[in-house]
Amino acid sequence: MSALERPGTSADLSSGGITRRQAWGLFWLLVAAVLAWLFLAVWPDWLNAVLISKKAFVSAVFNGVTLAGLYFLVASGFTLVFGLMRNVNLAHGSLYLLGAYIGYEVASRTGYWLLGVAAGFIVLALIGLVMQVFVFRRLEGDDLRQTLVTIGISIVAADLMLAVWTGTTYQIVTPAWLDGAVAMPIVTAVKSNGEAVFMRYPFYRLVVLAVAIVIGIGLWLMLNRTRVGMMIRAGVDDRAMLSASGVNVHAVFAIVFAIGAGLAGFAGVVGGSALSVAPGEDVRYLLASLVVVIVGGMGSITGAAIGALLIGLAEQIGLVYFPTYGIVLTFVIMVVVLAVRPQGIMGKAR
Repeated sequence: MSALERPGTSADLSSGGITRRQAWGLFWLLVAAVLAWLFLAVWPDWLNAVLISKKAFVSAVFNGVTLAGLYFLVASGFTLVFGLMRNVNLAHGSLYLLGAYIGYEVASRTGYWLLGVAAGFIVLALIGLVMQVFVFRRLEGDDLRQTLVTIGISIVAADLMLAVWTGTTYQIVTPAWLDGAVAMPIVTAVKSNGEAVFMRYPFYRLVVLAVAIVIGIGLWLMLNRTRVGMMIRAGVDDRAMLSASGVNVHAVFAIVFAIGAGLAGFAGVVGGSALSVAPGEDVRYLLASLVVVIVGGMGSITGAAIGALLIGLAEQIGLVYFPTYGIVLTFVIMVVVLAVRPQGIMGKAR
């Protein structure tokens, strides 16, 4: 324990001997208590007047959290490729959109949504493998050329997708077992007869959030608790030393790139089922991935989750309460994080 954290030193915030860590703990406990009250209590009339309604507020929070799950699915692949391996792949958004189109075609032709999800992941993983072998392996260490080449790839890919699928907006149909809404243990209103009205929320969006959590935990365990993760991190820090130990560094990096691209394709099918598939979505999710990785910290799965949560909540809450300036909140968060902690919330200074 450092001197700043010992009771009785200059770090004490009051004569009662509260340390800085204890003060932060009390602050987050108070925040948790306020949020629990906002979700579980019946709001007084004045609070409904200030925040429009409890249903609007709770829906905005749920929409933000579930959108954060989708952003994380896209950004997790991006943080593996860009944040961890330092490969500047600005065609990542095109991989998302191509995966969505492929998933749409397979799901609509076969009638099996899960086949579309699998196709989106597998096909884009193979495409990512080809990109790593024939593009990034030849441009190792040259960030500027990687940037220019992948911008060119994204432009060509966007035109090809527009030629094949036109400008039509598609919706990937989910199976019946994912449709419908579920009742949440949150009272949004009370009828005049005293009967409580419980919130109902789309089941599919909750499934997306659960899948994002499972994939996030799996990626974190892979990178931090397995031999493969150790080789990946070692290859990023000292490629020559890892190669000298007998590990095929190129094969390891190709596999990681394939996983990152596959996650983009997987997210495309999942996102196309929740929202829509249309031209322009590639740019939107590329920008979202960039902001999430910058805010969360390059190469950090935990940071990507935190960044996705902040950006998702900012977008949806801003859409409800600041519709004109809601998009500004995302960039305000990024600017504040870069000003206070340039390496990102969970990033490491290099």
